[in-house]
Amino acid sequence: MTEKEKMLAGELYDPADDELIELREKAHALSKQYNDTLETQEEERDAIMQQLVPDCGENAYLQGPVQFDYGCFTHIGENTYANFNFTCLDCAPVHIGANVFMGPNVSILTPVHPLRWQDRNLYRRADGVMTDREYARPITIEDNCWLGGNVTVCGGVTVGSGSVIGAGSVVTKDIPAGVFAAGVPCRVIREITDADRMG
Repeated sequence: MTEKEKMLAGELYDPADDELIELREKAHALSKQYNDTLETQEEERDAIMQQLVPDCGENAYLQGPVQFDYGCFTHIGENTYANFNFTCLDCAPVHIGANVFMGPNVSILTPVHPLRWQDRNLYRRADGVMTDREYARPITIEDNCWLGGNVTVCGGVTVGSGSVIGAGSVVTKDIPAGVFAAGVPCRVIREITDADRMG
């Protein structure tokens, strides 16, 4: 397996692999280009986004600034919106559904690092390159979710369709569909019902 295949399969991989470095550098450069555009430069932004996140649905809009690790391993559904400072470290597949709304400073973080420093610290490969050991877990945000400002979603998590995650939450475990959840760590507060209907 290549290091990219290991990464996407959730196995330990070497992030200093040449192919992965090239993909990251491309995504980082495209993120910067996107961030340097104005909201009124719609054509330029669309062209950049087609390269940065090729699997991006119609009418999806990222306010910017944004930061993607790879971009090419992320799916964003139609009509999805992210406010300022959206970060997506897509070292494993990230699936963001349709009609998802994300407040400012939302972070989607697939990487997982070993707990023991003996496994986590940098080491020198046989060829002299300094690197470390990493792995990643996929993240899924299903359709019609709302993630409040400063929400962090950690690797391996699925947020069920129609759920709302309260501002400042750190989501470390799956959240079922149709609930309001909040906290650090995030936990289900209650079901969302017809009583929550506006008007």
